[in-house]
Amino acid sequence: MPKIYSWNVNGLRAVINKGALQSFISAEKPDIVCIQETKAKQGQAEIDLPEYEELWNSAVRPGYSGTAIFTKIKPLSVSYGFDDSINIGYNWEEDQHGSALTEGRVLTAEFPEYYLVTVYTPNSKHELTRLKLREKLWDPAFLKYIKDLEKNKPVVVCGDFNAAHTEIDLARPKDNEENAGYTKEERQGIDNIINAGFVDTFRALHPDETGRYTWWTWRNMARVRNIGWRIDYFFISKSLLPHLKSAEIHEEIEGSDHCPISIDLEF
Repeated sequence: MPKIYSWNVNGLRAVINKGALQSFISAEKPDIVCIQETKAKQGQAEIDLPEYEELWNSAVRPGYSGTAIFTKIKPLSVSYGFDDSINIGYNWEEDQHGSALTEGRVLTAEFPEYYLVTVYTPNSKHELTRLKLREKLWDPAFLKYIKDLEKNKPVVVCGDFNAAHTEIDLARPKDNEENAGYTKEERQGIDNIINAGFVDTFRALHPDETGRYTWWTWRNMARVRNIGWRIDYFFISKSLLPHLKSAEIHEEIEGSDHCPISIDLEF
């Protein structure tokens, strides 16, 4: 029964220096931990987790972006980023921030019952300078990638999607309708994942819960006041729904501007 967690740590070295990662691992004892925004390459963070195999997909640019998976369960295979069919099928161009394909944003581990994909979706940025990338390139390419995987076996997708899906997924929806993270284009990206047959695990088990968020700005004591956004998700193939036993948000775990989320699957 794998217990899988996902956490945008906003810098792995920082969360280790705070002792937050070690406390989290010790308390929660996850079978698999998916990390986003590592901001480090393997070997740059002093990790001592002998029970876990480490998988890393780091950005070319130092101290930026990046994903990792720490797993007690040995994967059958590992892949980094999109496969060639995705890269070729879309007209990827560098923007003012660089190339989204060199930022270590996607990491996939294959297990006997499913593929596990962790993703750190590009932020649309304050001035929406990456919104077109999200709408026209990243979101459709990522959806094609996970749908292609699903042709072989079910898929578990987790990570920071940098978008709140509906009004109950952020504290102040009316104030943010034109802002990054809650534009109609970004929300449509989440709609498209669900319309393609993937299940938002938290909403499947907690359909109407409000005030449950995964990210809070550092400003204005937002976390203390719970002025937050739910932008971190676990999506699963519909065929895995009978195996889903829990889907939780762990607001009590600190160390980052995001908190961890988790699911339990039983096979």
